[in-house]
Amino acid sequence: MKTVNIGELRNQLSAYLQYVRNGEEVVVRDRSVPVARILPVAGTLAEEEEAALVASGAMKLPEHKMDWERFFSEPAGKVPREVAIQAALESRGDR
Repeated sequence: MKTVNIGELRNQLSAYLQYVRNGEEVVVRDRSVPVARILPVAGTLAEEEEAALVASGAMKLPEHKMDWERFFSEPAGKVPREVAIQAALESRGDR
């Protein structure tokens, strides 16, 4: 675990973020009094792959959470034409 005062953190932010990327915790102090912790994000391999795809521009994260109950409650083939067209256009994103 590393500790750092705010001024040094500001000046050396990239270096301290590299410590965090390497799995270390950084405690931030204000006049030697601990005020915050910077922790690595614990993610699954799938989340890391998604983050890499988003960073490269190959994928866009969803804007809304999927309502699976509503999705499966709609009868198949009974979606109005306008709704289907709108869904298709939204799924294309800004291509």
